[in-house]
Amino acid sequence: MSIELPETLRGAVDAGGQIINVTPARLLLGRAGTAYRTSTQLQLRADHAFAKDALGAALPLDEPPMAALVEQFALFEISTEAATHEEYLARPDRGRRLSAGTIATLQENCPSGVDVQIVVGDGLSPLAVKSQVPALLGPLIDHATARGWSVGRPFLVRHCRVGVLNDIGVALGAENVVLLIGERPGLATAESLSAYLGHRPRIGDTDAQRNLVSNIHPAGVSADEAVRRILGLIESFRLHGRSGFTVKESAQPTALSGPADR
Repeated sequence: MSIELPETLRGAVDAGGQIINVTPARLLLGRAGTAYRTSTQLQLRADHAFAKDALGAALPLDEPPMAALVEQFALFEISTEAATHEEYLARPDRGRRLSAGTIATLQENCPSGVDVQIVVGDGLSPLAVKSQVPALLGPLIDHATARGWSVGRPFLVRHCRVGVLNDIGVALGAENVVLLIGERPGLATAESLSAYLGHRPRIGDTDAQRNLVSNIHPAGVSADEAVRRILGLIESFRLHGRSGFTVKESAQPTALSGPADR
């Protein structure tokens, strides 16, 4: 039986079998009998161990690199209804709701009704937060401010799931909320970050009302590209008055202007 390859893959195979340049998947790496070669198997085990470690990595705000963000942006911490990491993994629903008293804390420390509220969530990979957020947070705030948008005080949500956007939207009445959250660790990388965005998020909103920029890491979507795409989506939200699957990213992402660094 013959398998017809897509044109892009046929071209990759014809060009010296360099399909591995098109995907991080473990393809065409050779085999020993019916198994991977020893070197591939050892790398697979190492990547699996790294992914498991990333899932339970610590994210202290008083140590580098997060301590610098606390000092620069007055970053502070709140938590969801998941009291422990174990509960967070076993009860995703509790990671989608803010803990008792947290809404009052947010309202005391963050301005309400801003154009853009940026939130950091540890998610399933705190390691991704430590690796990517330091390069994203400053440029996002700077370029949003350069557009004349009001930007709220950023904060970290511990034991965070994406659905917490809804509680934050209700608590602060922000026009647009951006959640930078660690993605589920994988065998290709355990340091990948996602940006989930919602326009006026409210209780009951689902992923259908949100937009996503995923795979933010050095081998995927770069920090600069992520900033451009996030800002471009916010511009579309402001234009259409909504977010979600009906709002598509522009083929030509918005240009960055204003200060690049703090």
